[in-house]
Amino acid sequence: MNKQRIVILGAGYGGLMTAIELQRNLKDNPAEITLVNKHPYHYQTTWLHETAAGTIHHDQTRIAIREVINKQRIQFMEDTVIAINPEEKKVKLKNGEICYDTLVIGLGFEAETFGIPGLKENAFMIGTLNKARLLREHLAYNFAQYHNEEKKDPARLNIVVGGGGFTGIEFLGELANRIPELCEEYDIDKVKVRMISIESSPTVLPGFDPDLVEYAMNSLETRGVEFVTGASLRECGPDYIVYEKDGRPIHVPTLTTIWAAGVRANAIVEAAGFQTTRGKIEVTPELRAPGYEDIFVVGDCASIINPKTNRPFPPTAQMAIQQAKIISTNILKRIGGEGSLSAFVPKDLGTVASLGHNDAIAVLFKNWKMFGWKATFMKKMIDNRYLLKLGGLNLLFKKGKFNIFY
Repeated sequence: MNKQRIVILGAGYGGLMTAIELQRNLKDNPAEITLVNKHPYHYQTTWLHETAAGTIHHDQTRIAIREVINKQRIQFMEDTVIAINPEEKKVKLKNGEICYDTLVIGLGFEAETFGIPGLKENAFMIGTLNKARLLREHLAYNFAQYHNEEKKDPARLNIVVGGGGFTGIEFLGELANRIPELCEEYDIDKVKVRMISIESSPTVLPGFDPDLVEYAMNSLETRGVEFVTGASLRECGPDYIVYEKDGRPIHVPTLTTIWAAGVRANAIVEAAGFQTTRGKIEVTPELRAPGYEDIFVVGDCASIINPKTNRPFPPTAQMAIQQAKIISTNILKRIGGEGSLSAFVPKDLGTVASLGHNDAIAVLFKNWKMFGWKATFMKKMIDNRYLLKLGGLNLLFKKGKFNIFY
């Protein structure tokens, strides 16, 4: 009897955790598991805002895949996915092709620019580790140039963040901590630096607890962040942006625009012909692609509707890790010939948003609100718990955050 060929595309939170769950629970090696990822490392997306601001080194953010997988049970292929052919059960890679009996799609997200002129060409995105590193270097370069140029260009010190959701706010929190260090290093008066948040909703962090949103805005405003709500970005040039507020266009000179206001699933998913919404596959309760019993979808590529709000659940790391557990369970059931698969039931354990390394806000278990150092402590404990689950004590001690009170 031939072994089942299980192929996992992408080593994000969902894909890598699916592989880890399978290697822990598959007995007697009844399957060949192949994990495909374009880089030899997994990076923690929820830490990218820190890398981008320069408050942690990028090496802390990335985890070598071969250090956490069991090479006797999982074959790792460093390659780029080009296309998926679900009819022929094949995946085209940059350097070849791979066939599967069971496929797990966890290819992550891409930025959604909503057709805003110049945004794709001129704005920075915090979507990958390399893009986060590029932004960090760009910030330092502009401060250095401002320090050395005879005719000072204020656009070098104007930093605009489009989008007041979690990514935008968490980046601003880290940036607000980083700016004083850059100003001291390059002998620049801090009052000359502008950090501007532009959000189309009436408030930042829409849908979050209003009291905690107010706390977050006050915390960031005291550190120099300007909030422009009820405004929409209309144009992004190489050295300016234009946003509209109350029907009036406003021009801001800037060499640094960061776009954090929208994502969609990897374009490869939509190109494969699956039923999608904004690029995401509308999965079945068992997290399968409709019409394909052999294809599971995890993380940013999966669209799961919350029946209470009739809107998709947010594609958080917490959600992807929970999905990975169910997908691995269902794959084991398929291999074992069990008839009924398990349905995915999300468990909302809470939400934490960092406001820098020493401040945060949190709602845990639906109604327990926290802010300040207590929320910061909880955020770092959540990060450490993931490391422990992924790679045990060795990974925790190597990558964990133990500066829990500052």
